[in-house]
Amino acid sequence: MQSNPMVPAWARALMGLVAGGVALGVAQLAAAFAGAKSSPVVAVGDAAIDLTPAPVKEFAIRTFGENDKTVLIAGVLIVVLGGVAPLIGTLAVRRLGYGFAGLAVFGAIGLAAVLTRPDAGALDVLPTLVGAAAGAWTLSWLVRRAAGEPVAPPPLPPAAATDAIKPAESAGATESAGVSGEGGGAGHDGAERPAVMLAGADLWTFDRRRLLTGATGGAVVAIGSAVLGQALGGQRAVDAERVRVALPKPATPAKPIPAAADLHIRGLSPFITRNRDFYRVDTALVVPQVDPRSWKLRIHGMVDRPVELTYQELLGMPLTEADVTLTCVSNEVGGEYVGNARWLGVRMPEVLRRAGLQSGADMLLSTSADGFTCGTPVDVVMDGRDALFAIAMNGEALPLAHGFPVRQVVPGLYGYVSATKWVVDIKVTRFDRDEAYWTPRGWSAKGPIKTQSRIDVPKSGDSLKAGRATIAGVAWAQHTGVDAVEVRVDRGPWRQARLAEVPGPDTWRQWSIDWDATAGEHTIQVRATDAAGRTQTEQEAPPAPDGATGWHTITVSVS
Repeated sequence: MQSNPMVPAWARALMGLVAGGVALGVAQLAAAFAGAKSSPVVAVGDAAIDLTPAPVKEFAIRTFGENDKTVLIAGVLIVVLGGVAPLIGTLAVRRLGYGFAGLAVFGAIGLAAVLTRPDAGALDVLPTLVGAAAGAWTLSWLVRRAAGEPVAPPPLPPAAATDAIKPAESAGATESAGVSGEGGGAGHDGAERPAVMLAGADLWTFDRRRLLTGATGGAVVAIGSAVLGQALGGQRAVDAERVRVALPKPATPAKPIPAAADLHIRGLSPFITRNRDFYRVDTALVVPQVDPRSWKLRIHGMVDRPVELTYQELLGMPLTEADVTLTCVSNEVGGEYVGNARWLGVRMPEVLRRAGLQSGADMLLSTSADGFTCGTPVDVVMDGRDALFAIAMNGEALPLAHGFPVRQVVPGLYGYVSATKWVVDIKVTRFDRDEAYWTPRGWSAKGPIKTQSRIDVPKSGDSLKAGRATIAGVAWAQHTGVDAVEVRVDRGPWRQARLAEVPGPDTWRQWSIDWDATAGEHTIQVRATDAAGRTQTEQEAPPAPDGATGWHTITVSVS
């Protein structure tokens, strides 16, 4: 299809801009799967850095600092979308093939930049090719939408039927019709539109509405694919860095897990919760992608000397390994927001002592990479328990969703006041001076764990066969430990359950008891007593403001 330069200049620019945006967005999305460096924008930016004279580079660093690369990428996008793309749109309205040729040149530059990288591979060309193809299709589609509907040429005046028309006059009449709207046609909505010429002799209406709606859809695709590609690409890049992390051996290994720590009862929560099964509760809408190479932990506030640590410096410090159960304050009685893992990290007191805590400081206001804050009591962190800046979970670097590269783990406190993921900042302060994220939202400023127990087997609503059955579950009272678990059926006498072994007081503890089940409906309840002699209360309370209470109660039927 050919089109006429009489299409408004803004429409030509819009077509090229949207087509170029779709090309770059789709290429970015494809690069998320092929590798971040296969992105044509990144490759062109890298090439620009290589070709830039040293004085210009130094100027950029002085002027923009750490944002110099962001400014460079923005400059590439401005040049492409602000200059090249509108030119492609102008070429396309003269002849669609010209527009395709412009996109081909545009793509060739991207391919050259990608293929000249030292580590370039054959698959690295795919994002640029896919992006160029998407841009070409979008350009063609927008030109067709702008063309509207064909109309008949204006009727010749009666005199023209017998008089010869000079070529120049004929051309002028046609042009006049195209500009003034004489001989125009009705568009899709019935409105009269000026006619424009396509293919030299055919007249079409210029459909502004269809072009604008098409351009809006194209812009959504361009922006959406670019954002999704950036997110996926960032995750893949950070995950690749995570896989490359070589975990040092702990200076203080955890105690061996006793063989009898796991009762191996079907349906009972295992002693160690697998990473993929570990609960996740946080405020991050999108998992932060924190590159360990640029990660830093800043300790400041009520300290003698502010401290800033890199990831490599943290890995170089003596590491401690510990088995710790984490619990979310929003966990209902009998809920699933609890899990146990083996953590590896640097003891928080060791880092804090480097900074020198000042007298009167009673809160650590920690901040995550996504801006979440939590307030942790200083005395709890410094009392000798295994409070860690954790770097690993169950023998591997922290999963992205669980705080890679570094998170806090503090036994005995609910996660909202202790377990900051993606932690980047610690302000040593006071509870009467600062508030963390959840405190002004109605939650308690301090969140000590409440002793709890849960029935895993059987599940509420299960149907059982009469006879010998097993009731089993887990109980926890982190940093105090569980000393006893009792079970009762149909509000009868409490019976002591047998307890699995544990390596220390910071983990949950499995328990089980045998039951001679008889036909009928039955109610089963459980309660735990911690090592300090405190038995969990029967009084029911919701999670807010400082943790749920009550006995986990289930109902089963036996036949």
